[in-house]
Amino acid sequence: MRPSGPDAPGALSRRRAEPLEALVIDGLPEHAVPVFEAALQQVCTTVALFRDEPTDTWRIEGVREAGAHDDELDAALALAAMVAGIDPPAVQAAPVEAEGWLARTVQAFPEMPVGRRFIIRPTHVPDPPTYGRVVLKLDAGLAFGSGEHASTQGCLRAFEGVAHRRPRTVCDLGSGSGILAMAAVKMLPCTALATDIEPWSVRVCEQNARMNGLVPRRMRTILADGWKPRLMKGVRYDLIFANILARPLCAMAQDLALHLAPRGTAILAGLLGTQVRMVLAAHRRAGLVMERRIDVGPWTTLVLKRRG
Repeated sequence: MRPSGPDAPGALSRRRAEPLEALVIDGLPEHAVPVFEAALQQVCTTVALFRDEPTDTWRIEGVREAGAHDDELDAALALAAMVAGIDPPAVQAAPVEAEGWLARTVQAFPEMPVGRRFIIRPTHVPDPPTYGRVVLKLDAGLAFGSGEHASTQGCLRAFEGVAHRRPRTVCDLGSGSGILAMAAVKMLPCTALATDIEPWSVRVCEQNARMNGLVPRRMRTILADGWKPRLMKGVRYDLIFANILARPLCAMAQDLALHLAPRGTAILAGLLGTQVRMVLAAHRRAGLVMERRIDVGPWTTLVLKRRG
């Protein structure tokens, strides 16, 4: 899940009210939802999903500064249609009142408990001492990866279930805001590497780590395309988070298995329930087996371990 930040394409200024517009795509089949969600996230500061029960199709809405990054949007939508194997859908655009939307964004991002151990606390609410939960501080303006998405919630709940194994080394692949790496480092005496393919996500992740008081020797953030960076060569991790999309998960299954320590755990997310069989098949071929499945709405999180 990708965060929105001051350096992100389509990011809103928090000092002035820019003209905004809502982008709407209707009638998507379920298998196309993840790729079109990712496409809108390239240019939108917020993206929401709605299921139409009678037709069993999906509606995706995003908000961006009016007319911003049209070329990137066209390219992202064309790629999404090709990956999903459907004709490019119509995109409706309508103006949105900026200040009212920004106010609703802050109001819609309250303090949020996740599972039994975590609480997501935005910077615009009071910050009293909290006992019995790990507090993860995030800015309401950086809503993606903030814990509101079912995939992020599924990952945090899955982590609760494996934290007793006390992993010492953690990799958060496609970290976005860095919330999963931060959760691990704040809860356990471990080190974490957070990676993302987008430079602005890396900057947002670093900002969040500093805001949560995490020093670089505990949590490091790098720009990375999958498992390619030299510093990751030959390294094995006790815990790997991969909250991305189903097809990239399948493509990187073998590499993920090679980077997982012998008694390590992998937590995979960003996939719909209908994509579980495909993702599991790819990882079983790489020698991993499912230990647990967590469903939050239509989204699924998988906990995997090495076979035997």
